[in-house]
Amino acid sequence: METKIIATKFVRYDVPELETLQFAKVYLLREKLNKGEKMNRAEKNWLAEAVNRNAYFKKAVPLQGYRFGFEDVLKNYVVKQYGNWAEYNAPDKTSLRSIVYGRIEQIAQIN
Repeated sequence: METKIIATKFVRYDVPELETLQFAKVYLLREKLNKGEKMNRAEKNWLAEAVNRNAYFKKAVPLQGYRFGFEDVLKNYVVKQYGNWAEYNAPDKTSLRSIVYGRIEQIAQIN
């Protein structure tokens, strides 16, 4: 049986062992997805927020030098707001709407 990766180190300096982060929200979510379980609404909303509000990655969440990738559950969207288009990554449109403030004119998924 193939073991799925929870996270990868993305920094050059020494970081604590990955097992020390096993109670972090992002670690628990990645572990849940690796088991094939579904996310609930709160987890989808949290993931959309965490992915779009970090400065390091577009489809991953950084934590203490580790990169927790969520490429398998995130979709690309463009959002038209106040005449401008912006690109976001989210599990679904509902979680995307929860993190975008203001009036949304249009949302389109990019394949």
